[in-house]
Amino acid sequence: MAFFATLDTITKFVSTSVPLLMALWFRYVFQALATTAAILPRRGLSLLRTRHPKFQCLRGLLLLTSSALAFFSLKYMPVAEFTAIVMITPLVITLLAATALKERVSPLRWLLVAGGFAGTLVIIRPGGESFTWAMLLPLGLIAANAWFQILTSKLAKTEDPVTMHFYTGWVGTLVASLALPFVWASLGAWQLWLGLVMMGMLGTVGHFMLILAYARTPAATLTPFLYGQIGFAMLAGWLAFSHIPDRWSLAGIALVTVCGGIGAWLTVREGRVAVQPVPPGEG
Repeated sequence: MAFFATLDTITKFVSTSVPLLMALWFRYVFQALATTAAILPRRGLSLLRTRHPKFQCLRGLLLLTSSALAFFSLKYMPVAEFTAIVMITPLVITLLAATALKERVSPLRWLLVAGGFAGTLVIIRPGGESFTWAMLLPLGLIAANAWFQILTSKLAKTEDPVTMHFYTGWVGTLVASLALPFVWASLGAWQLWLGLVMMGMLGTVGHFMLILAYARTPAATLTPFLYGQIGFAMLAGWLAFSHIPDRWSLAGIALVTVCGGIGAWLTVREGRVAVQPVPPGEG
């Protein structure tokens, strides 16, 4: 979670001087090449075997959309507030499970969904002096990310997780490459190149550590730790940009965290594993 919070902070720094689509391409190509170099020699061409190539491509496009919206959001929003809004993704998945998948949702979970949305509104504060159109970008990210998680839960029943991770990286890289000739810009400052390299490294290592965690511990048990990213994001935003959320934003962040944490506890108690959100660092 510390790696993902640092990734988002560096993304915000880089976005002031580097075209966002160029940074997005660099982020994906780094991860795709690193994943291929680490896995392909051991797995061979069996790594490419999939029963659902169309859904693999759709999954990659959904994650690329989430990443792009994350990059644009971080350009205009503080890291902590952005992270807190994105963390309502598990609650949105609950909503989608009830409406699109016709799953039964308990009244308490509906209350948590309402509380999470209320916390988001407190952070965004539509009509307030601090409100800007950019604050709506994370909501689009949440929608794309939630459908990404729903599709992931379906594919995971028949597909190899490593193969899914491989296709996700390369689909994002290839699609982002289509825009690269139109957005490429020469970067003179070495700090910007270092930032791009750090983005790729932090995202790759962070996701690798997350995969190791999920391989050793049930997803529902790990969910509360995901909300620790909000704390790291607040710390990183303060160190890098001297930003401290105001009291209303802190109240909204607390409400989102509490609702999400209780939702994770319910998942453990009910003995079923919920689909987990890709952290903002996926962007």
